[in-house]
Amino acid sequence: MELSKILQVSAVKVLSGSTSKKRLFQELADQVAHLRGVCPKTALEALLEREALGPTGVGKGVALPHARMAGLSEVVGVFLKLEKPMDFDAVDRKPVDLVFALFAPENAGVDHLKALAAVSRAMRDSSVCAKLRANSDVALLHLILTEASVTKAA
Repeated sequence: MELSKILQVSAVKVLSGSTSKKRLFQELADQVAHLRGVCPKTALEALLEREALGPTGVGKGVALPHARMAGLSEVVGVFLKLEKPMDFDAVDRKPVDLVFALFAPENAGVDHLKALAAVSRAMRDSSVCAKLRANSDVALLHLILTEASVTKAA
């Protein structure tokens, strides 16, 4: 799955600061609510519920929170670059500054897994992460992410 199918330019944001993981999740929930008209409270609860199963900080400064929720007809991605890295209970205990969240319909099945695999492949690429960290223009961040998924899929 190409990230351009799930990530719009308007879903990419640079945050100057977030005080906690819960506040960051609220920002992600607000973004998906703005993009797709879903209830932000429902999106927040879905993220927190999934995170309670185990932290989604995958290491090397990257977090991949994801959740299934009612009210969506397709998988939606939201990317946040944090100017100030924050503790995310990551597996390597390092702070997180790149967050790619996925929201999927409750019955998304294989589409959710394909999207998660595509995001994971892109975010495991150290050169992609370096480019993301070196830039703060949202259009350029979007381009880096969407080109990464095309390159990795080829």
